[in-house]
Amino acid sequence: MHNIIFILLLPLMFIQGRLVKKNTPKLPEAAGMRVGELGSGPEVSLLLLGDSAAAGVGVSKQRQALSGTVTSGLSAHFKVSWQLLAKSGANTEQTLKMLKKKHDEHALDFDIVVVSLGVNDVLSPISARQWRRKQLELVEFLTVAVKCRQLILTQVPPMGGFPALPQPLRWFLGKRCDEFNQQLTQLATTAPFILLDFGAELQPELMAVDGFHPGVQIYQHWGQSVVDTILLKHQTSV
Repeated sequence: MHNIIFILLLPLMFIQGRLVKKNTPKLPEAAGMRVGELGSGPEVSLLLLGDSAAAGVGVSKQRQALSGTVTSGLSAHFKVSWQLLAKSGANTEQTLKMLKKKHDEHALDFDIVVVSLGVNDVLSPISARQWRRKQLELVEFLTVAVKCRQLILTQVPPMGGFPALPQPLRWFLGKRCDEFNQQLTQLATTAPFILLDFGAELQPELMAVDGFHPGVQIYQHWGQSVVDTILLKHQTSV
């Protein structure tokens, strides 16, 4: 139904999309180190992978972003060697191509991989089913080529609540997100990854000033959810 409505309102949504792109503040990726080692204890290697949210857009420093929150939380339990590979605007296909190129240059091998992707796919013409196939290809590459032992994917955030988006564009993109997340949930029943859902915590007032990216508190909650997920598997496997 939302696709039919989209066709009917296509001229309006096209104009709204152009205005959002023009008027939304362009925030930089968080500054700071994108590779490092910290903590003590059993050694683990961690890769954080994905789009602008993975890159920390919405906060000024990486220590406030996903990378800083996750590595800080894990460092109390492990000696963590970590790397961040993320770029604003990246979709699943672009991220997979970048990952394969990096792997060809220097073989990647990580115990844990945390992925943030989906918003830029929702904004593209790709269908939810096509996106599911791309996500599966990414999962297979990470688990086979990169030898990831614990893979965590985050659901697409609920764009239907993004303050930067006007109606009816916000409604339509929210429905697109639901459709993408349904495909991801189905994929999680057979593919070797953990699906993380923290969408209920994305209150508009906690988002960054652009109304499109996470703010500090959202990054903290997201990062702690990742840490809790990793620790739970570690504890149950001991």
